[in-house]
Amino acid sequence: MKRLQYFIFAVAATLAIINTACIEDSFTTSSSDILSFSVDTLAFDTVITETGTPTKQFIVYNRNKKMLNISSITLAGNDGGIFHLNVDGMKGESFSNVEVRGEDSIYVFVEAYVNPTGQDLPLEIEDRLDFVTNGVTQSVVITAWGQDVTRMYAPTINTDTHFKAGKPYLVFDTLTVGENATLTLDAGTTILFHDKSGMKIHGTLLANGTQDAPVTLRGDRLDNVVGGIDYDIMSGQWGGIRFMPSSFGNEMQYVSMRGSSSGVEIDSAGIDRMKLHIFNSVLHNSSSSVLKVRHAWIEAEGSEFSDAAEAVVSIHGGITRFAQCTLANYYLFDAITGPILDLYYLLPEESQGATPLMDARFDNCILYGNTSDISPGDLTGSNVFLRNCLLRSNGSDDANFINCKWDADPKFFTVREEYLFDYRLKNESDAISAGDSSLCPDNATVDMYGVSRFSHDGIDIGAYTWVEQVEEDEDAATGEVQ
Repeated sequence: MKRLQYFIFAVAATLAIINTACIEDSFTTSSSDILSFSVDTLAFDTVITETGTPTKQFIVYNRNKKMLNISSITLAGNDGGIFHLNVDGMKGESFSNVEVRGEDSIYVFVEAYVNPTGQDLPLEIEDRLDFVTNGVTQSVVITAWGQDVTRMYAPTINTDTHFKAGKPYLVFDTLTVGENATLTLDAGTTILFHDKSGMKIHGTLLANGTQDAPVTLRGDRLDNVVGGIDYDIMSGQWGGIRFMPSSFGNEMQYVSMRGSSSGVEIDSAGIDRMKLHIFNSVLHNSSSSVLKVRHAWIEAEGSEFSDAAEAVVSIHGGITRFAQCTLANYYLFDAITGPILDLYYLLPEESQGATPLMDARFDNCILYGNTSDISPGDLTGSNVFLRNCLLRSNGSDDANFINCKWDADPKFFTVREEYLFDYRLKNESDAISAGDSSLCPDNATVDMYGVSRFSHDGIDIGAYTWVEQVEEDEDAATGEVQ
């Protein structure tokens, strides 16, 4: 028995030696034996200057049976030391005599660090990583966009100040506007907020975007989470905006605000003066709510409030006027824990002493999404009215719900699974021509895309005017559109 075991071990050892001998360790010097790569271009997303990027990688393959000697690996340019390399575990700016075994591969890791470009718009930076093998040069292109910014560390604004279009402002910690100061954001202004940073307004904020040059408020991650998925779709990247009790007369016109943790928060302030006016703006994607209001006076026209882990809009008492707005929730990153519209302090039994009860109007508005429309409760006897609104719920009109579209579907372009959040209307939308033109404010006769709300018969419900989509059929190839 022992002799049999020894024989088996001997055979196994012999086979191992034979298999090892089959591995080709000699080098090929033929110019036809070259490398192949997992990419031909390694593209970085926009890089904030003076800030390093996450590491990107690609693979270098030797598809031949024999070993290859890469005589040199060098960046063709890189005069500014922008791109930094790690080849097969070795850091450096250039490499020589890098060996790749037959039918094997190595990894190349690249980071980028861009110096200030001296211009407002992003500057494209391109280099080439050259591999010379057996006298043949092969290249992988490396690209990035460098964006200069104006850095601000816990800034406090105590005098009237303008932020202008051009280089984005990058805010670390909290940007505070003092009680007697006004911060004006000119059309085209972009503010990028670092992790957990935000704005606290004791004075006044005037965000004066236009259709062609909106004001943008978002996180500072300009790269991708993974693959082609942009950080721009992620919530919780920065804090949000908080309007303190002393703050009045705030304006948000043509503002795109997205990716925050707490959205816009409005502290109790009384209802003798308007707290905030929102016009043709988008408040999108918060890991709590995109708008929370406590006992204050706010008005909104032509605006989109979308996607939140809690209620999209939460209102506690005060005066509220919403016209031609879309409130929608297809939140992607967690279970939704609230309705689209959360209402508190409607009736005397809900009041707390002198706290003013809610006085609210929602006209020509859409409330739709993957959760309930409105917080549970009876509006009877309250001063809350929804007129010509579209709701997903299967209900009926009464003294508080007037001429509403029940159990209806706005048919958004949104495709949650494909990370597409577009709340405009498809041709088959139930919101088309279902509004009341007399409820549309004079200043909201065009939507944020500049389309007239009276471009076809009747007025549409929601923030966006329907634009007919014309589908091309097989005759399109001959120039005939059906």
